[in-house]
Amino acid sequence: MKKVLISLVSIILLSSIPAFADTNPAKIEKAYARQELVSQIGFRLLNSSRIKERMVFQYVNKDTVNAVTYYSGRRIVIYGGIMNYTTDEDMVAAILAHEISHGIDYSHGIFRGAFSFLPSAFTPRKYEKKADKRAIDFMVNAGYNPVAMIVMMNKVFAQDRYEFMSTHPLASRRMAYVYEYIYYKYPEFLKNNKYIDDVYYQNFLLNSQDNRRKLKAKIDSHSKGNVNYD
Repeated sequence: MKKVLISLVSIILLSSIPAFADTNPAKIEKAYARQELVSQIGFRLLNSSRIKERMVFQYVNKDTVNAVTYYSGRRIVIYGGIMNYTTDEDMVAAILAHEISHGIDYSHGIFRGAFSFLPSAFTPRKYEKKADKRAIDFMVNAGYNPVAMIVMMNKVFAQDRYEFMSTHPLASRRMAYVYEYIYYKYPEFLKNNKYIDDVYYQNFLLNSQDNRRKLKAKIDSHSKGNVNYD
């Protein structure tokens, strides 16, 4: 019994160690710097869009390539694995803005949003699409470049074979409707595209030719011009 209690106490103590705990001073310094960066960008996104729902941002120094919003406490966690793919603040903002959208949805409903996860659980792809588009607005309001979201998606998201088996839309489809949303609402970012020579964006242009042709056809059918914002 005594050994069991000691083991339980050890587990509790280990679980309370900060997520970026490390004996290497350089790694500790890097983790603290990333935590500060994530918090600064997160609160800039909240403040610039006048988002009143309270949220906190946590960097976890693990190789997990993911970011998640915990509905119970509106705590947004971004892992070191996905941070390794970012090369500027716009890319970090793209990740956090998407999660902030989930945080807003998790704050509404009866009992202060206690059951707000249910709609997204039953129709997850609908809420992911909503989060992608709303994230673009949050990024622009905060002065970030929304094209960074396309770059991040093309870097990180694998292409599932079938959408119906996933909680998220196909990566190619997500990039297509993000591109279309930027095209219609914030075309200046495509006219003066700082990512135009980026290898990941160039790859997106290569593998999205069919989707962009459909977008151009839709625009032409509505007599909105023949401009092509690569």
